[in-house]
Amino acid sequence: MIERLEPITVEQRRARIGLEPVRPTYRDPEERIEDFFECSMGFTAEEVMAEASRCIHCPQPSACVSACPMGNDIPLALWYVEKGEFSKAAEIYRQTNPLPEICGRVCPAESTCAASCVLARRDRTIATGAIEAFVADYQRKNSGVPLPRKAASSGKQVAVIGAGPAGLAAAEDLIVAGHEVTVYEALPAPGGLLVYGIPNFKLDKSLVTWKIEWLETLGVRFVTNFRVGEQVSLEELKEREGYDAIFVGTGAGVEATLDVPGEDLGRVYRSIDFLVRGNVAQELLPDTKREPITLGRRIAVIGGGDTATDCLRTSIRLGAGEVTCYYRRTEAEMPGNSDERLHAVEEGAKFEYLVAPVELLDRTADGNVDGMRLIRMELGEPDSSGRRRPLPIQGSEFTVDIDDVILAIGFWPDPLIGKTTPTIETHKWGLIKADPATGQTSSTSIFAGGDNVTGPALVNAAIAAGKHSAAAINEYLSTL
Repeated sequence: MIERLEPITVEQRRARIGLEPVRPTYRDPEERIEDFFECSMGFTAEEVMAEASRCIHCPQPSACVSACPMGNDIPLALWYVEKGEFSKAAEIYRQTNPLPEICGRVCPAESTCAASCVLARRDRTIATGAIEAFVADYQRKNSGVPLPRKAASSGKQVAVIGAGPAGLAAAEDLIVAGHEVTVYEALPAPGGLLVYGIPNFKLDKSLVTWKIEWLETLGVRFVTNFRVGEQVSLEELKEREGYDAIFVGTGAGVEATLDVPGEDLGRVYRSIDFLVRGNVAQELLPDTKREPITLGRRIAVIGGGDTATDCLRTSIRLGAGEVTCYYRRTEAEMPGNSDERLHAVEEGAKFEYLVAPVELLDRTADGNVDGMRLIRMELGEPDSSGRRRPLPIQGSEFTVDIDDVILAIGFWPDPLIGKTTPTIETHKWGLIKADPATGQTSSTSIFAGGDNVTGPALVNAAIAAGKHSAAAINEYLSTL
């Protein structure tokens, strides 16, 4: 049993507000662009204790807890970190988050827990993500992560479609609840975007491998290279294998199109194809993606989110000479993580704002892109997203020379599940209709959660969706 923290006085809170932030160390840009190893060096034990000691332990409910999609008890975890009890802190995180070592690295705390910290008003937000990653790593390396006690076998079988964050979270909770769980993954290895989307320099893939092996030890079965809806429909799979319930967590991996002339030219890459071929080990790649990428000198990345930034930084590591991101709004409207953009700039990337491509050019008629025609933009009134709408400035077109183009302009869910499962209702762009609280779809025994329901979101949101659906599936199975 983990005890709650001791009361903290008003005077102690005031004193903590004045403590200086401690920030995790990053490798030098000149060093880190030479490899694909993680850029963050994280905290030392002394640093992480000092940073955790700045938490003022707001009266309940703490805003940081409410802002975390999984409801992590961050103040209690920080209390144990402050005392040097790192494994206890890790236990706190693992009570609500099955992937703390991963979320601590890839979830932008600046837009969730840390953004809600009252210290953010003074620009002294606590580095909650780096702290979470530190204690999770510490526990795994020093005492190991114990397997939870599983409930007695229910005799029920559940299929999980998709081995990304939502699917992994659902699988863990369902196996612990006593059900047999099989996870189906279309790609050669489990992990979803954790393996095939997020670059190695942000997330060491060995962390994902460790988690998969841990889940296998727990009893979860993984079937890879199996695309449900292609080899067999969802309902056929359910009938054939006798599954009592299914969770669909297939994410949003279909890339949006630019819809300009020249988009189908050679040396024009889709972002995920580019990141997979540039970051993932050969043995984990599908046969269709094993051809190495050889970049030219001048690279254009189109888009403004985190994927665009990942493509910029990957291009630099692959040897590109000039890497530029072209974005149709200003930096203030960019949806991606500002810290990641800063790291990209440190590594040599450039950003061009208020420009949009109108045509990709093949001036030498060899089938490959060699130029791009753009138009300058200005911002009008806000659109449905709340951001000011970019409007073209007539007569402002210009051309740039480029050797490769990478499109990072958004994602939609794979429509295959919806198209091949008539009992599941979908709506705009193929998103699955599901109860926001339970994930239950129009087919009573089929649940869904994550990006295939909401559209592209954060890893922590997908994990939370997987856990909510797992709880609802467990309740559903108890009625059978």
